Amino acid sequence: MKLYETSTAPNARRVRMFLAEKGVQTVEMVQMDIQKGENRSSDFQRKNPLMKVPVLELDDGTFLSESVAICRYFEASYPDKPLMGTSPLEQATIEMWQRRCEIYFMHLVGMSFQHTTGYFSDRMNPIPEWGVECGKGAEKFMGVLNQQLSDFEYVAGDTFSIADITAYVTVDFARVIKLRMKDEQTHLKRWYDQISLRDCVRA
Repeated sequence: MKLYETSTAPNARRVRMFLAEKGVQTVEMVQMDIQKGENRSSDFQRKNPLMKVPVLELDDGTFLSESVAICRYFEASYPDKPLMGTSPLEQATIEMWQRRCEIYFMHLVGMSFQHTTGYFSDRMNPIPEWGVECGKGAEKFMGVLNQQLSDFEYVAGDTFSIADITAYVTVDFARVIKLRMKDEQTHLKRWYDQISLRDCVRA
């Protein structure tokens, strides 16, 4: 198997963390330079018509894109250390928080980055005002996370899950838009420091 990825891209990083947490070591990492547009080549477009990383190439030539879909493949393939829940309620709760972290946090940080930094101005029309608003939304969600973590050890409850991976990667990525945890967000900081000790963070 091959994973086409970019080491600095947050979506690629959460797949790497997921694999490391699972202990999967059979995937070859293939680096793509997205700033130079390697992901926009006709060859890569055949792998993913949306030209986004990461993309997983299976041994039979099948291609999977979208980071959570890739993680679901490995969750089913390596079920011994579940990161998406086991019981119906646990699976639903993790999915709920995973979606929240993705839609109201990771996506907004990504939009703020794209629209305020001009990083992809050669292939999109940045709207700085929209980027600023997205940053405000992401900042608001950090408060939601802090409140959730005042009652639970991890984002989706008492078990480390994909929701923690998505949230952690986004907290780190938010630094590019100068968004950081506030001093009073003690529960979020406690959780962040705890996750930082896990081996998967260095994947």
